[in-house]
Formats: sequence, C-alpha cells, structure tokens
Amino acid sequence: MSAENDTPDSTAGSPGAPGAPRPEPLRFFGTTWVDHGNGYTARRVGVAVGSLAAAAASCLVLRVAYQGLQIAAVGGFVTLLLIVMFAVCSALAFGHTWEGFTRRPDPDRQASLRGLLAVGFVGSLLAYFFRSLTEAPGEKLHREEYETARAQHEKRTSRRSGNPRKRRGA
Repeated sequence: MSAENDTPDSTAGSPGAPGAPRPEPLRFFGTTWVDHGNGYTARRVGVAVGSLAAAAASCLVLRVAYQGLQIAAVGGFVTLLLIVMFAVCSALAFGHTWEGFTRRPDPDRQASLRGLLAVGFVGSLLAYFFRSLTEAPGEKLHREEYETARAQHEKRTSRRSGNPRKRRGA
C-alpha cells in the first residue's frame, strides 16, 4: 500500500487526513475497485473482451508463424520444438500471472522470467481474461493490503485521541 499515492479517496478516513492510506490504482481500473463505482462493471467487461480478443489475435499471429515454418520446410523436429516451447511458456506465464494476482511477485524473479513471459504472452492474456470474469485483476491483493493499512491507521489514530494530561494526573 502506497501512502504517497495521490489518488483521491473518500473512504480512507477523513478527507485530507495526513497519513491516511490511499488505495493503489489498478491498470485499466484506477481506484474504482474500492467501491465498484464509476463504470467498474463496464471496465471489467471491456478488459475481459479486450484480453480475449488480444489472445485470439495472438493465436492467429502464431498460426501465421507456424505456416511460415511449413513453407520454409524446416523439418518436423524444429516445428515440434517451436510448438512445445510456446505451449510450455504459455502455461508457465499463465501460472505466474495468475499467482501475481494474489501476492506480490519478487522483483528479481520477475526480471529473470521476463523472457519466458514474453514468449508465453498468450498465457498471460488468458490469465488476465479469466481473472477479469470474477474481479479486477489484482483486486483481491490490493483490497487485502488496503484494508490492512486502513485498520492499522485507525488503530494508530484512535490511540492518540484524548488529552494525555488527564490520564497522568491520577
């Protein structure tokens, strides 16, 4: 949860309260995931349709690449290797992307998997599609972090209320 985020939020304590946690924006959704307002449902439908369309278009591009290999007559072994590589990378990218919706990925691991995720882009697009059917991708993770930050903030601010001199003078 980023306290430096300048996204306005009326649900995070009193407006203008210093140090009050603010929700972290999600790609394509901003902070609409907090109260599911401002076209949240339409955005989810748009993200689902867009990611599925992008996955379908990507599969067509891969089909053209496969046909290019057939025209080049590179042989059955190379064609099989290419198909297996895209299938395995897509499956791994799907799993990695799906896992990234429920917990923060390790930046070093993310950097080392960048090539695999680029090759398995179809899997990432499909993970994005399936997650957007139930929620904004990453909403559950951000909601847990935001609720934890709000609870901690309320606990800190409630302890400071009152006049401390009245308690010491007993």
